[in-house]
Amino acid sequence: MAKKLSYERYHWFHGQVKAGVYPNARTLAEKSEISPKQAQRDIEFMRDRLGAPLAYNHDHRGYSYENAGYELPPVWLKEDELVALSLALRLAAAIPDREFKSALHHLLEAVMAFRSAAPPGFKEVEEKVSVKNIEYYRVREPVFHAVVGALFQNKPLKITYRTPHTGEVTDRLVQPLHLLCYMGSWHLIAFCTLRRELRDFALSRFLSVETSNEKVKLPGSLPSVKEHLRANFGVIAGGRSTEVILKFKPNASPWVSEQVWHDAQQIRTGEDGSMHLAFPVAGFAEVAREILKYGAGVEVLAPEALRAMVREEIKKMNSVYH
Repeated sequence: MAKKLSYERYHWFHGQVKAGVYPNARTLAEKSEISPKQAQRDIEFMRDRLGAPLAYNHDHRGYSYENAGYELPPVWLKEDELVALSLALRLAAAIPDREFKSALHHLLEAVMAFRSAAPPGFKEVEEKVSVKNIEYYRVREPVFHAVVGALFQNKPLKITYRTPHTGEVTDRLVQPLHLLCYMGSWHLIAFCTLRRELRDFALSRFLSVETSNEKVKLPGSLPSVKEHLRANFGVIAGGRSTEVILKFKPNASPWVSEQVWHDAQQIRTGEDGSMHLAFPVAGFAEVAREILKYGAGVEVLAPEALRAMVREEIKKMNSVYH
């Protein structure tokens, strides 16, 4: 009850500051029927623990906010909601932006400050839950920050982008539509005005980025991003979908049967324990790399173009290890 009463005082004081009436410890004490010392402690708690940008105005003999956009954090959360928030902060390890992670950490600390008997907090979750990504592509913080800002402000981006396959560097104007974390690497799904279609841009390949005030009109025939992502294996590569059929040998089948390669995948198990896996792809490069991980434990049954690509790569490997 004491914590709830404290929050009610903070909420009243916050409302008075937002209304521009310059409340102070005396007015808070009179309103809440507490001592002036307790009122001053409440004000200091709001400033020091809740991050309220309070500044005392000597002319008005009261407080105002240095940042008018400040809002009190939501504190009356259920136990499972607080655990979920702690887990979200831990999983945020994949975000390459210390400012965002610091803001989330500060929010969680502010919420926990109101609870005398808190559920598992962030420190405990940090000890018991961790995230480890490997082979992901590094993204510079300013790039990530600029992309997120433009995405949620619905602003176009001017980017200088390097294509790894050819080394080509192009300047493009894109309209951000979706941010995807794929196996630890960050991708921007955006409408590219140069190609006039949806494109996948790896944030690690941004050489420069800045927001633009230009207007980008999206074609009416543009598919939804989620439909586009669901349609193909892995990160979209453009073009039509092609069904891939793989046959895994009995020794590899138990491992693959636990995996989801695509939402629309179809699995058929043979009497000998082998497994047929079928799913659509938009390009062969990524799925070929996955296939090669299983070595002789998998065979490409279709399409022939993918089978030929894997066969050619095996020949190249053989020349290295002959």
